[in-house]
Amino acid sequence: MFFYLSKKIAVPNNVKLKCISWNKDQGFIACGGEDGLLKVLRLETQTDDSKLRGLAAPSNLSMNQNLEGHSGAVQVVTWNEQYQKLTTSDQNGLIIVWMLYKGSWYEEMINNRNKSVVRSMSWNADGQKICIVYEDGAVIVGSVDGNRIWGKDLKGLQLCHVTWSADSKILLFGMANGEIHIYDNQGNFIMKMKLNCLVNVTGAISIAGIHWYHGTEGYVEPDCPCLAICFDNGRCQIMRHENDQNPILIDTGMYVVGIQWNHIGSVLAVAGSQKVVTQDKDVNIVQFYTPFGEHLGTLKVPGKQMCSLSWEGGGLKIALAVDSFIYFANIRPDYKWGYCSNTVVYAYTRPDRPEYCVVFWDTKNNEKYIKYVKSLISITTCGDFCILATKADENHPQEENEMETFGATFVLVLCNSIGTPLDPKYIDLVPLFVAMTKTHVIAASKEAFYTWQYRVAKKLTALEINQITRSRKEGRERIYHVDDVPSGSVDGVFDYSKAIQGTRDPICAITASDKTLIVGRESGIIQRYSFPNVALIQKYSLDCRACQLSLNCNSSRLAIIDIAGVLTFFDLDTRVTDSTGQQVVGELLKLERKDVWDMKWAKDNPDLFAMMEKTRMYVFRNLDPENPDHPSKDYIMNFEIRSLRDSRALIEKVGIEDASQFIEDNPHPRLWRLLAEAALQKLDLYMAQQAFVRCKDYQGIKFVKRLGNLQSESMKQAEIIAYFGRFEEAEGMYLAMDRRDLAIGLRLKLGDWFRVLHLLKTGSGDADDSLLEQAHNAIGDYFADRQKWLNAVQYYVKGRNQERLAECYYMLEDYEGLENLANSLPENHKLLPEIAQMFVRVGMCEQAVSAFLKCNQPKAAVDTCVHLNQWNKAVELAKSHSMKEIGSLLARYAAHLLEKNKTLDAIELYRKASYFFEAAKLMYKIADEEAKKRTKPLRVKKLYVLSALLIEQYHEQMKNAQRGKVKGKNSEATSALAGLLEEEVLSTSSRFTDNAWRGAEAYHFFILAQRQLYEGYVDTALKTALHLRDYEDIIPSVEIYSLLALCACASRAFGTCSKAFIKLESLETLSAEQKQQYEDLALEIFTKHTPKDNRKSELNSLLEGGEGKLPTCIATGSPIIEYQFWVCKVCKHYVLAQEISNYNFCPLCHSSVE
Repeated sequence: MFFYLSKKIAVPNNVKLKCISWNKDQGFIACGGEDGLLKVLRLETQTDDSKLRGLAAPSNLSMNQNLEGHSGAVQVVTWNEQYQKLTTSDQNGLIIVWMLYKGSWYEEMINNRNKSVVRSMSWNADGQKICIVYEDGAVIVGSVDGNRIWGKDLKGLQLCHVTWSADSKILLFGMANGEIHIYDNQGNFIMKMKLNCLVNVTGAISIAGIHWYHGTEGYVEPDCPCLAICFDNGRCQIMRHENDQNPILIDTGMYVVGIQWNHIGSVLAVAGSQKVVTQDKDVNIVQFYTPFGEHLGTLKVPGKQMCSLSWEGGGLKIALAVDSFIYFANIRPDYKWGYCSNTVVYAYTRPDRPEYCVVFWDTKNNEKYIKYVKSLISITTCGDFCILATKADENHPQEENEMETFGATFVLVLCNSIGTPLDPKYIDLVPLFVAMTKTHVIAASKEAFYTWQYRVAKKLTALEINQITRSRKEGRERIYHVDDVPSGSVDGVFDYSKAIQGTRDPICAITASDKTLIVGRESGIIQRYSFPNVALIQKYSLDCRACQLSLNCNSSRLAIIDIAGVLTFFDLDTRVTDSTGQQVVGELLKLERKDVWDMKWAKDNPDLFAMMEKTRMYVFRNLDPENPDHPSKDYIMNFEIRSLRDSRALIEKVGIEDASQFIEDNPHPRLWRLLAEAALQKLDLYMAQQAFVRCKDYQGIKFVKRLGNLQSESMKQAEIIAYFGRFEEAEGMYLAMDRRDLAIGLRLKLGDWFRVLHLLKTGSGDADDSLLEQAHNAIGDYFADRQKWLNAVQYYVKGRNQERLAECYYMLEDYEGLENLANSLPENHKLLPEIAQMFVRVGMCEQAVSAFLKCNQPKAAVDTCVHLNQWNKAVELAKSHSMKEIGSLLARYAAHLLEKNKTLDAIELYRKASYFFEAAKLMYKIADEEAKKRTKPLRVKKLYVLSALLIEQYHEQMKNAQRGKVKGKNSEATSALAGLLEEEVLSTSSRFTDNAWRGAEAYHFFILAQRQLYEGYVDTALKTALHLRDYEDIIPSVEIYSLLALCACASRAFGTCSKAFIKLESLETLSAEQKQQYEDLALEIFTKHTPKDNRKSELNSLLEGGEGKLPTCIATGSPIIEYQFWVCKVCKHYVLAQEISNYNFCPLCHSSVE
C-alpha cells in the first residue's frame, strides 16, 4: 500500500478546524470549525479527457459553500448518505439538519436542548434512525423525518461517543472515563464491554474513536473483524462483534485523535501525533492497519494539530483536518491482480458474497470468466498461468495425493487464463510472498521459502482436465529456511518443520527468474540463489528495507522499491572496490526515484523498464527517462517508445528507403518488423523480405515467398490484408473473386468455426460433408470448453461425435440420453466401456451392466454389481457366464464386514447372494449371543425365527439344485455358486440344519407359558411349560424349572412342582445360598401341600416325553390327539383346527395362514 499528500486547501481567516466528514456516495466534504464555521466542499474528478481518471484526474473544487446557522464552534458533523442529509452540532448544543436543494444546502430542521452539548451523533446503516448523545448523559433516538422515537437520561454517566451495529439492534455508548456500554436499540442496558487493550494501563484515558464497519461493500474474508475502538493513549482493539472475547490488539505508539475504516473495511486509518526523539515538537501522522492488526504504513502530515480524518467513498483518498487546512492524501491500495496470456486477472469483494470475486478478463476477445474464491491472499501471474494463494477450506477434505502432511492450512491453485484450476497444492507455510517463473512457483513466509516445479498438461479441454485423476505426486517440492546455506548439490528436504523455525531477520520480499532467486530480508540483506537448483551464491547488504523486488530479463540487474517508496537499482555481477580497498561483487547504481509504487522490466530488453511515480508513468532506457506519459483511461494500453514513433513517422513522411537507413543506425527487431509491414502494404516484397530476415521472423520470410508465387495482384492484396488482421475485408475480397474455398481456409486458420459453418451453408455448391462435420464438432468443443453443455450437445449430434456427446450427457446428468446413446451403439463399440464407467460413477447398476454386456465384458459387469452392492445381480451374472471367482470375492467382503462388527450387513450380503446357509449360521450366532445377554425373549425368538427361515430357503435351493441334476444337467453346467454350496453341505453337520427351529420353539413356548400363566390359564400354562424341559441346551435350566415350578404350583400339580424343585436344588450352576433359598421355599410349600398331582392321568403323555410323543399345538402348547389340524407350509409346525381360525399368521414363524 502506497500513500502520499496530493492537495492542500486553506480555510479563510485561519479559522481552526474541529471536524471533517466525507460523504461516501455523493462526494461532499463537510468541515466544521471555530466561530460557527461550516463549509461544504466537493472535489470534481470528472473530466472530458477520457485518459484521466481515478487518482490521475485533476481534483478541482466544484462546490465551496459556507453554511450559516451556527454561532459556536462546530464540533460534530455526520452524513446520512441514503437521504442526502447533513447533521451538525456546535458547542452550544444546537443541532441543525441540512438538505440539498437545487445544488445548494439549506436548513431543514433545528433542535436545541439548551442543557448540554452534543458529543456524538450516528446514523444507522439504512439511514432511518439517528442517535444523539449529550455530555450530561441524555440520549435521543430520532427518525429521518425529525420525529423523536425514544429518549433516555443515563444519570451519572458522561457520554462522548455513540455508534450503531450493522443490523441496528445494538448501540455502543462511549463514556468520558473510557468505558463502553452495550445497549439494545430500545435503550435497555445489556452489559459493559471488556476492553482487553487497556490491560496494565494506568492513568486517565479517553476514547479517541469508535467505528463499526457495516459490511455494505462486503468483507475481505468471512468473520472479519469490523468494530474498531481506539483510545487517546494509542491502544486499539478490533473486534468481530461486540462480545468478541479474542479481539485484535494494537499499540499504535501515538496520541490518537480519530479513526475510520475505508469503504470496504480493509484498511483502518488512525490519525494523531507522535513524539520524535530528535525534535521537541510532536509530528502529525496517520497510521494504516489491516483488520487483523498488520501495520501497512505511516503517512507524515505537516502542521501543529490534527483534529479529524475522513475517507473518500472509493477508498483512494483521505481528507485530514489540520489547523486551518484540509490536506488530501492519495491512497494506492495493494490490488490483487495480474496479467497472463492477454488476460487481466483481478479480484474484489461483493456485499452479497463472502468470497472474493476473481475475474479473468480476456482483453483480446473481451470475454470474462468469473470464479469465487474463499480467503484469497494474493494473485501471481507468469506466461499463460496464474497462481491463486488462498487459505485452505477447513470443511473440504484434502485428497491424499494432493497433500502428504495432514492439516495444511494454505493452498496454491495453479489456473489457466480462463480460470480453470489445473493443480491445487496444499502447503503448511503462510504464502506472504509469491513469485512465479515459467516452470516454478516460489512461496515464502517470514522464515522460510517453498519451491514447487509445476507441470501442466498441454492441449487439454476443460472437460478432459476435470476427468484427469492424479495417481502420482506431480512436480518437485522443496522447503528452505532463510538462514540455511543450501549448496544445490543435494535436493532440499520437503519438511514443514523448517517453516516454523524462527529467525531474527525475517523475509520481506522475493523475486525470481529462470536462473536466479532473490530473497530480501528486513535488515536490508539481499540473498541471491541459483535456480532451479537452489544454492546460495551471494549476499548483498543494502541500507533499505525492500517491499518489492524485480529482476530484469537477463537477471543482471535488480530493482528495489523500499517501504518509503524509493526506487533504486543494484547491479548483481559488477565487481567494484569498496572504501577499504577490497573487491566486492555488486554495485548500487546512482539512479534513485521517490514516490514510486510499481515498476516493470521489459521482457526483451534488460535496460528498458517502466515505473509508476505518483500518478505519472515514466519509461527509462539505460537509466535515462523518456518523456513521461499519463496512463490511459482504459485499463490496458500499449505505449510506443520514442524510436518506434520516430520510425513510424519517417515511413509515413519520407519513405521506406530513408526509414531503412534510420533503422539500420538504430537496430531493433520491433523497428525491422515495422519496416517489413510498411513494405508489405506497398507490395515491396524485396524490402519486406530483407526486413523480416533482420528481425529473424522466419514465418514472415515464408509469407513473402508465398506472395511471390502468386500471380494475381488482388490475391496478393487479400493475403496481405489477412496478414494485418483485417479478416473481414480479406474474406470479402476472396468472395468477390469467387474463391469461397480461400475464405473458408482463412476462417479455418483463425479457428472461427462459426464463420466456417456459415460459409459452408450459404455457398451455392455442395458443402463438404467431412468439413461440415468437423465444423459442428469444433463448435461443440467451443461450448464444451465454456461448460455450456446443452449447446455443445446440439452440435455434437450434428457432428456425430459420440465420444464427446457421451461426456456432455454425463456433465448434464442426462442419464436417459446417455442410456439411449449406449443402446444406439453397435456391439463391442469402443465407447461402451467408458459409458458403462460413467453409469458406475453415479451408481446406476442396471445401465452399467447392460453396457458392459453389450461390449462383451461380463467380468466388468460382475465387478460393477459387487462395487454397487448388488450381490444378487452379481451372482445371477456369475451363474449365467460360468464364473467361479464370485464365491471367493463374496467371502472376502463378508469377512471384511465381520471384522468391522457389521454382522447384520454380512447376513444381508449373503442373503442377497443366495448364500442362505452362511446367512443362517451368522443369524443363529447372533440369536445365541442375544440369548446369553438375557435380552427380551421376544427379540431372541425373532432372531431364531429369521435364522430358521434362512435355513428353509437353503433347503429349497438344494431341492432345486437336485431337481436340475435329475433333468440331466451335469455339475459342470451349474454355476460356480452351486458348486461352492455343495461343498459346504458336505462338510456341515446335520444338527443345525435339521433342528433349525429348536431355538424359535424354545422361546416361543417360554413366552407362551408366561402369557398363559398371567392370563390365568394355569393348566394350559403347565402343559406348555412342560415342553421346555426339551430345550435345556437353549434356555438356562434355572429359568425353565423356575417357570415350571410356578405353573405347577398355580395348577395345584404339586407332584410336578416337587420334581421341578428337586431339579433346581441339584443344579450345579446355583450358589449354595441360592440352593438354600429354593430348599426353604420347597419346605414352606410342601409342609402345607402333599407333593402329588391331582390330575396325573392328563399329564402322563407330557411327563413321559420320549420319541413317540404326540405333536404339539404351537398356539396352545397342548398335545394334538385329534385327526384334524393345520400345518404351516413354512415352518411345518401344527395348530389345532379349532384354534387356527383365530389367527391370520402362524404363531411361530408369522407366515400368513392360507
